[in-house]
Amino acid sequence: MKLPTVPDADRDLVVNETFGPTFQGEGPSTGRYARFIRLFGCHLSCSWCDSAQTHDGSRYDLDAEHQVISVEDVLCWLAAEPRGLVVITGGEPLLQPRVVGTLAHAIRDAGLATDIEIETSGTLAPTPDIVAAVTQFNVSPKLAHSGLHRHQRIRPTVLHQLVTTHKAIWKFVVQDPSDLDEVEDLVSAFGLAPVWVMPEGTDSATVLARMRLLADPVLERGWHLSTRLHTLLWENDRAR
Repeated sequence: MKLPTVPDADRDLVVNETFGPTFQGEGPSTGRYARFIRLFGCHLSCSWCDSAQTHDGSRYDLDAEHQVISVEDVLCWLAAEPRGLVVITGGEPLLQPRVVGTLAHAIRDAGLATDIEIETSGTLAPTPDIVAAVTQFNVSPKLAHSGLHRHQRIRPTVLHQLVTTHKAIWKFVVQDPSDLDEVEDLVSAFGLAPVWVMPEGTDSATVLARMRLLADPVLERGWHLSTRLHTLLWENDRAR
């Protein structure tokens, strides 16, 4: 009987997919040439999750949705294309802190990225090793419409720690202008800045319709508005 591979927590990533070159589709780096490393696993389960294949066994064959890849293999993959933005996403990347720290430092030391971003839910604090290596944390605290209890999605200590890195931007997924009051409460309570508001949606029609509803209310609050560029270009195609 073949025994399952046990990842080395310092050298092996449990990955859902790697893809690119493509464009960063969200937040302040929208439109930048980028490659993505989507890690497997998430401790949350938002009702509208657009990457449920990383953790939802009721809808996906999780055995087929993950693989173990060494840091060295990721570096070889990155070295094969012109360097640009590298985005470590998920799932929840900070569930694999030791190897994410190893990877981020290795990418930076090898000069394989212009910048390194980590996309996270803001419920797990990054290690000092990760903070030192990355350019930016794209932090997306979940709102009530995610279907999660507040204690699951809002971790005050973690939010404070991310604020003190001075490397965090705050990207809120919003369905309706009424959600902005909840965003305002979180921004005020934890001193979150800069703030980006992004419409929830996995098709271009929904994204555009919600952006139009959100544009004026977001302007009135002095925040930034993010599109989902990849959705406008390629709808809900994976690995784009």
